[in-house]
Formats: sequence, C-alpha cells, structure tokens
Amino acid sequence: MAEPSSPMQNLWKPELYKIQLDAPTPKPLSCLKILTEYERKPNFYGNEYHGRMGHLEAEDLLNNKADGTFLLRRSPSARDYYTLSLRFDERTKHFKIYYKFGHGHYLQEQSKRFESIHDLVADGLVNFYMQQHAAPIIQEINQQTGNSYHQSPYMTLNRRKLRALSNELRKSIANKFDGLDDSEIKAVTEENDLSSTKNMENITKVKENDADSILPFIYEKVHAFKVHTFKGLNWCEVCANFLWGFTAQGVKCDDCGIIAHSKCSELVPAKCIPDLKRIRGVFGTDLTTVVQLYQCSIPFVVQRCVEEVEARGMLQEGIYRVSGFADEIDALKLALDRDGEKTDMSETAYGNINVIAGTLKLYLRLLPVPLITFQAYPNFMDAARTFNKDDQVKEMSEAVKKLPLAHFNCLKYMMEHLKRYNGLYLQ
Repeated sequence: MAEPSSPMQNLWKPELYKIQLDAPTPKPLSCLKILTEYERKPNFYGNEYHGRMGHLEAEDLLNNKADGTFLLRRSPSARDYYTLSLRFDERTKHFKIYYKFGHGHYLQEQSKRFESIHDLVADGLVNFYMQQHAAPIIQEINQQTGNSYHQSPYMTLNRRKLRALSNELRKSIANKFDGLDDSEIKAVTEENDLSSTKNMENITKVKENDADSILPFIYEKVHAFKVHTFKGLNWCEVCANFLWGFTAQGVKCDDCGIIAHSKCSELVPAKCIPDLKRIRGVFGTDLTTVVQLYQCSIPFVVQRCVEEVEARGMLQEGIYRVSGFADEIDALKLALDRDGEKTDMSETAYGNINVIAGTLKLYLRLLPVPLITFQAYPNFMDAARTFNKDDQVKEMSEAVKKLPLAHFNCLKYMMEHLKRYNGLYLQ
C-alpha cells in the first residue's frame, strides 16, 4: 500500500491492463467438412481453415457464436490472399490476410507481422476492444504535452541515477573545455555529439555543476528508438500506461533502454544517456519478467531485504510501519539496481533497519501488477469477508490458484516471513 508521503504513489496506471484482461480471446471454429483436393488446407493454417467459402456462408457459420470466434477461408474471387472472418461485438468482420514464408501472417504489407494466426487474431481483438472501451485514455495519451515527461515514471524511477551519471558527464565535458578558446570549444562539442553553443554562458552552467538540473544544458544525444515486441507485461515509462497488444506494442531506445508508446516517445527530449542501461535494475519491473530474467523463484531484492530484516530487525516494533529516511531508501534502491545481489546491505552500510524494510515496501509498491493481482484480488476479498472458517479456507485456496506462479511464490515467501516475525515478536 502506498504511503501518503511517497513521491512514487500510484506510479503506474492499471486501467489499460485491466481492459486488455477483459478482451475476448481467439476461438478457432474447426472445419467439419472434408476439403477437396482443389481447396486443400495450406500448411501454415490449421483446422480453422474452411476452404473456399463466400462471406454469407461464413456469416451463417459464425452467427450467434461468442466474440473471438474466427475461421479462415478462401474467397471465390481471391487470388493472392485468404480471408479471416472474425466475430466481435456480436458482428462478423472480414479481413484480407496474407502469409509470406519467413515473414509470417499479416493484413497489409506495412502492418505488423505475426508468427501464428492465433497471435494475429489475439492482437486484433485487443485493439478492437481498446478502441471500444479505452478511447478516452488513448486520446489522453495522444494529447500529452512535454510536461508529461518531467513527471513520468522514467524520471521518477531514475532521477538519482540520472543525477549521478550527469555529474560524471558534467565533469567530463568541463575537463574538455578547460583552457580552450571559442573555436576549440566548437570543435569539441561537434566531436562529442553536443549541441553547439555561441557563448561561454552555457559552458559556465556545466562547470557550476548545478544540482537542480538533471543534465547539462549543452548535452544533446538523440534516442535510438525502434519498434519493439515486448515479452511479458510492460508499461510506458513516459505516460505510465500499459503497452497493450502482443506484437510491436511500442518503441525502445537501443542505447539507454527507455520504453514508451510510439506517440509518447515524441515527447522525450534528446538527452539519451547510454550508461543508464547498465543500471536500470528491477524496481518498477513486472514480477514475472524479473524472475524469468534472473532465473529465480523469489526476486533478489525481496530475498536480500527479508534476510537482512530477519538477521537484525525481528525484535524491533513496527518494522514495516515506521518509515526509514527517504534519501537512504532511495540510495539503497540505486545500489540494488546498480549492483544487484552483490549490494552491501550490512549494518555498517545501512545501520537503520527501517531503511531495509522501507526499500522492500518500495519494491512491492512499484510493481506494475500488484503482488495480489487485479484478477485475484476480488477473490481474496470475498474470502476475507467469509465468516465460516472452513469456507474461508476453501475460498482462499481458490483465490491463491488465480495468482501467476511468480506472484504465488513471492506472496508465500512474504507470508512465511511475516509469520516468523509476528511469532517471534509476540513471544
């Protein structure tokens, strides 16, 4: 639960993710007739291929079927394409689709490519559903201004990292300018991909090491954004909304790693810092993505913090209620992102155990999908409201089954830790 004073309260926006969860899923309608040699099934389609068929016959087959039901057919007049007939919003839609070996399935030459027809249909259903139910949010994304970037998750999560890296950059730039005249300064700025300057005022800003500015005024490096297909669940680091769909959901900078909707990337200033990529870390990253990336069952941040609390904080009252100093928590977050499991979290480095506990709370608070997921939360609440103990245990068991494995393992680990803490404290 977010603390009222936390600057990272409600960092991510869950609405688009929740809408995608409610979108219909692909339901192939199998062909029951025997296809002739003339209309034999292509090897890149499955039983959802119905051979030669007009749109009226396809609509009869799909009539009254659930949203997401689809079939593939060959229109009588078609030569170089097939037709996807898809049920959505209680209507049947028809689309020309193509397949090219090595390129996959697609609707138009310039559109997204998919490895399977299932992926193409799933992505299409999500986009239809988003247009129908998320239009105001998408419109808001498209109408953002430059101020959105300065209040973005990217800046919130990386402010300390950016400041540390920019200080290194300032010193490097200032050293290059020492003892140079105007013509030599111009040569250095061009050589180092820095924006040109006409007077020494800009240089002074670099040398003053202004702590209020994240990056030197004269620093300029364009982001190398490329369309990217993201695995797992990802959120835009500019607008904080979910990157919906299953293919080419957004863009990613090859140099610094920032990810965003294509439209949001237009708001990102040309101040790319490639060194940020090596210390992006795990705070604010989906739990399932983290455990897959690190090949672990429990994120190292959770494990290290719990181990440290159990080593020297089990007898302290209100360990998860009393807040540690915000700047120390922020410093530990940076260290964990930079050094990973090797981070020094000893009493010598962080004498206040509330800083360790606060960092653990911060990690859980920044998860884009909460530890108890949006899908499972109503079931947990229903179980909590049940008075009969046997029924409550049964309902809680069903609620736990709705959690993804990474969330289940982490929740189990945390509950066992809290049980040990509570048992020891009450003794």
